Amino acid sequence: MTITLHQGDLPSSVDLGNLVAVDTETLGLNPYRDKLCLVQLSSGDGNAHLVQLDRSSYDAPNLIALFENEAVVKLFHYARFDLAVVAMYLGVMPGPVYCTKIASKLVRTYTDRHGLKDLCKEILGKDLSKASQSSDWGAAKLTKAQQEYAAGDVLYLHKLKATLDAMLEREGRTNLADDAFAFLPTRAALDLSGWADEDIFAH
Repeated sequence: MTITLHQGDLPSSVDLGNLVAVDTETLGLNPYRDKLCLVQLSSGDGNAHLVQLDRSSYDAPNLIALFENEAVVKLFHYARFDLAVVAMYLGVMPGPVYCTKIASKLVRTYTDRHGLKDLCKEILGKDLSKASQSSDWGAAKLTKAQQEYAAGDVLYLHKLKATLDAMLEREGRTNLADDAFAFLPTRAALDLSGWADEDIFAH
């Protein structure tokens, strides 16, 4: 495994293919208050690229171009939050998207444990450490532990997707999942527009 930390933007020389795992680290869970600090990416080859953003400008044209590229599927775990913060700070709504958390909820109906740690443990037999989850992602210099934690959030998504896709197919829920994924950018936009806690589909 190689973890590469980039400052400000993703180098144009990095080719992540047509399915890229993505995660973000922020200063908290409120997109209006807590700035986007880090974007993690992996092509599924066992290597991770970490982009430490310049929070004074968010000038990252290569990263933005990747998120805008309709030929590249962006693979998230809990895409709803990541899409919202990327839209908020980079000014682009990534698409098309796939969310392993939604896929898990559609097929792993025998459990209410759909966190990334839970999925990795059950499906891959991999224990993820969450020790650095609540740490200062706005620090000028990220620790080795932070970098390893951040990389772990994208390194296993491709393998999880493969298993979840097979389960979705088995249960006849692939089309339902595809429709849910397609709605995610709208769900994130609703969050940013003031409907984060209200179900507009409810009576």
